[in-house]
Amino acid sequence: MSAEADSETNSQDGDGKVSRVIRIGTRKSQLARIQTDSVAEKLKELYPDVHLEIVAMSTTGDKILDTALSKIGEKSLFTKELENALERNEVDLVVHSLKDLPTVLPLGFTIGAVLKRENPQDAVVLHPKHAGKSLDLLPNKSIIGTSSLRRAAQLKKRFPHLEFKDIRGNLNTRLKKLDENNDFSGIILAAAGLQRMGWETRISQVLHPEDCMYAVGQGALAVEVRARDQDILEMVSVLHDPDTVLRCIAERAFLRHLEGGCSVPVAVHTEIKNSQLYLTGAVYSLDGSDSLKETMQTSIALDSQEQEQVDEKVHRVGITALKVSGAAQDAAERLGVDLANLLLSKGAKEILTVARQLNDAR
Repeated sequence: MSAEADSETNSQDGDGKVSRVIRIGTRKSQLARIQTDSVAEKLKELYPDVHLEIVAMSTTGDKILDTALSKIGEKSLFTKELENALERNEVDLVVHSLKDLPTVLPLGFTIGAVLKRENPQDAVVLHPKHAGKSLDLLPNKSIIGTSSLRRAAQLKKRFPHLEFKDIRGNLNTRLKKLDENNDFSGIILAAAGLQRMGWETRISQVLHPEDCMYAVGQGALAVEVRARDQDILEMVSVLHDPDTVLRCIAERAFLRHLEGGCSVPVAVHTEIKNSQLYLTGAVYSLDGSDSLKETMQTSIALDSQEQEQVDEKVHRVGITALKVSGAAQDAAERLGVDLANLLLSKGAKEILTVARQLNDAR
């Protein structure tokens, strides 16, 4: 960091001591602020002498609310403006939902921390008039709101009596649209977001993997930093949760190798049991009628905690995990690539190409 930039990020407290000011970038939504505040609190506990400032800004995805996410065609919908601020040294780190971050980050940036994952499953929130029901008990042709091709593809196949329509906006907006209009019988949201907002009571049903597998990185928070800022990278690296890091490296490697994104229906499920990392991955046609799903596993030696060199080059699918076994990270990344190759050998490319073309034509 330049001396000029450095001088801007130091402040004097009441005792005359100079303390470092760390500026954290975030989206303006209530959920983004709650997530950022939770990361800031953890950093404050670990580094009480550091002054933290939160800088909130709107992103492209926050501004374009009349178009389905999959139609906008921009990979960094919710991250670009935040990364621009990071590049200009206006902020020192940015807190994201990991599922919003593309699997290939712009040059010079890295994910310096992936925090312990909350429930990654999707949840059903029903209109108050359907209180106590679940998706299979809703009347024929009930309309469910979701902007996610992944959710719609899986649920159309699983619940053929329902209809699915796009719904956009932040959590507050979508819940308001559900409650105040009669357009939707229910909406599908990430369980983790509802839990972070303190709205667990609105969850009518949590969707298990046999009904709907989740998005890559769903339920995990990521801290993005400038890869050259070794001190910041070292500071945030203590926030890493090793299990979540390994699961998300496998998931992101799978998605990247498939060349997927939010414009195609790709879903995953991961778990770690007895030092084995299990990854289930699937691709779907838009209506869910055509799909491929496979599971693979690999051994991860979590007890090996060798220290890696802080180096911009040592990152896997955009993640630099300084305090997690390098061998385990390599195994997780290979697992994602191997599973993607297995699905590609069975025709995944064709399914995704048709899904992308049909989505573009909608």
